[in-house]
Amino acid sequence: METALENRSKEDLIKVISSMSKEHELLVREHELLVRERDRLKVQVEMLRRMQFGQKRERFQGDPDQTFLPFEAAPEKAEEQQQEIKQKIEYTRKRPNHKGRAKLPVHLPVEEIEIHPAGDLSEMVCIGKEITEELECEPAKFYIRRYIRYKYTPKNGDGVKIGELPERVIDKGIPGAGLLAMVLTGKYMDHLPLYRQKQIFARENIRIASSTIEGWTKEALIKLEPLYEQLVFDTKSKGYLQVDETVIKVLDSDKKGAAHQGWYWVYHCPLDRTVLFDYNPSRGGHVPKSMLDNFKGYLQTDGYAAYDKYGKRKDITHLACWAHARREFEKALQNDRPRAQKALLMIQELYKVERKAKEEKLSPDKIKELRLKESLPVINDMGRWIFEEIKDTLPKSQIGKAMAYAYARWDMLSAYLRDGNLQIDNNLIENAIRPVALGRKNYLFAGSHEAAQRSAMIYSFFAICKKHQVNPFQWLKHTLLHIASINHKNLKELYPQNFKKSTEL
Repeated sequence: METALENRSKEDLIKVISSMSKEHELLVREHELLVRERDRLKVQVEMLRRMQFGQKRERFQGDPDQTFLPFEAAPEKAEEQQQEIKQKIEYTRKRPNHKGRAKLPVHLPVEEIEIHPAGDLSEMVCIGKEITEELECEPAKFYIRRYIRYKYTPKNGDGVKIGELPERVIDKGIPGAGLLAMVLTGKYMDHLPLYRQKQIFARENIRIASSTIEGWTKEALIKLEPLYEQLVFDTKSKGYLQVDETVIKVLDSDKKGAAHQGWYWVYHCPLDRTVLFDYNPSRGGHVPKSMLDNFKGYLQTDGYAAYDKYGKRKDITHLACWAHARREFEKALQNDRPRAQKALLMIQELYKVERKAKEEKLSPDKIKELRLKESLPVINDMGRWIFEEIKDTLPKSQIGKAMAYAYARWDMLSAYLRDGNLQIDNNLIENAIRPVALGRKNYLFAGSHEAAQRSAMIYSFFAICKKHQVNPFQWLKHTLLHIASINHKNLKELYPQNFKKSTEL
């Protein structure tokens, strides 16, 4: 009996060893595949690095036996080239007009130049005319506005009267509202750092110190503070906000030689198409407290944990972003293509419904009806599929992370079905943030935390200009001219969306 037990133990041991051996082989095989993939990626990265950053001789190794090119062409070749150039010039002169060219804008001023035939026309009669138009431009026009105020005194009395000087943006300063608007629009809308704008002035023989232009910028932004504070107050009362954050480097840092990484917290109201940038040195969960403490309504975020406590409140419906869920599955295409592709196809169906609603210009009630009819079945099918698949999926794999991201936020991802005014994703606020990313590449950082907050003000108003198709230069010039004299009760009239309405009347 002992022998039988011993034999059985040996068989069990052999089975265990055999099983471990197979697992070991699989692990070795998987390790080899990972090593090969790592080596392949290393080669690709090195090649791309060489192409992007390497010296020219590293990017392309020419034929060492290739002879050097002559510095001058042979005379007969030069003559042949001259003939070709002559033919090309003649062709461009005689080239017919393009019949499908774009129409010229009707709102532009027109400069008319009359051209009569050469020679004596006294014995000839004009029988008509042909009109040819071209779009032209002049560089920015600088000029001096000189206020001459005359003084008067009564003939038989005391006292002096003098013409009143109009309100100026910077008291006793040189720049007019138009120049300040150009500088700010150039920096924050067209991403031209101040030193480049200084170069533009220099080309017109206008020498202005960098510190002076920086001072102008600061003073002009300070003028906008009352309007920005009104925007903060109004944003807090909105019933539907999308929220996101983006980084900004700030020179004011505790670490010597390093820049502080601050954050713009951005609040977008899709219904009114208003945007608010709010700067804070931190990305901590306490930051949105001032904006969201009394907020009630729909709050749409990208999944950042700082908003979770607000989303759990009874008077807030927390919405997630399908664009972020889609990105997680896109990352999983290399990890598990069949399942990632299936998820992406289902998400694609949801976006088809959104495109249909937009193309047909449906009302919010009709959008809700369409979503419940066509989107809800897709969401239900996808929810059931994820619930079943996630059980047999490695949590740390990319497909596992994608499923976990969607599964944890399923109610929030589905909440946009409640109201046709709600958005399927946070793309609208990401579009509003994009100018900050472009600006970072050009002027790299803000000089201080105060400067970063002042920049937040102008980013807010320029984002609203963009959403309402308002010319930012014209709006800013108008606002700088009137903000000091307008009644505080009428301050909202200076909002970009209201400026557009006033210009349309």
